[in-house]
Amino acid sequence: MTRPADLLDTTERIAALLAEQGIQAMVIGAVAMAAHRYVRHTEDIDLGVNVPVRDLATVAGSLRAAGLEVIFREPDEQDPLGGVIDITGDFGLVQIVNFGERFPAIIDSGLATATLRTRPDGPLRITPLPHLVGLKLYAGGMKSKADIVELLRRNPSADRDAIRDLCRRYRLRGLEPLIREADEGG
Repeated sequence: MTRPADLLDTTERIAALLAEQGIQAMVIGAVAMAAHRYVRHTEDIDLGVNVPVRDLATVAGSLRAAGLEVIFREPDEQDPLGGVIDITGDFGLVQIVNFGERFPAIIDSGLATATLRTRPDGPLRITPLPHLVGLKLYAGGMKSKADIVELLRRNPSADRDAIRDLCRRYRLRGLEPLIREADEGG
């Protein structure tokens, strides 16, 4: 069973190991949604990174060398992600989701503007709401769209224009109907 404190401690350790390699990581996924007032069950923490795909196997190797149990999944040509690294143990699961060579700009700009953290003075930054919406639009699918609607419903004062601007900048389509659905309440 996952122990939240151990999971967070291990995630911070993983982020520190990544930082030693010059890789910045940002919390994405359900933990980021919870930070933006949409709580749904999760037992893992997802970190978004921007690493050249050719370097991701080296990253996985360095995590193994640090004593972590690692499974590395390389992307194929159709994969919207640039590979995924699963790190498992008694603490639970930490996933490193790579957007390198696929959609790196959203990770880089999210890191540049992230102010929320998992702990007040902790090292882990949380994806800003506009970027989280953008990542969900990029992922596509009904679950991601439903997540966007709930995020917007639970953040009625969120700057819709900032979200629109970010999605427009990255040529992400399909936001307007989701904003309408969230704002109409149905």
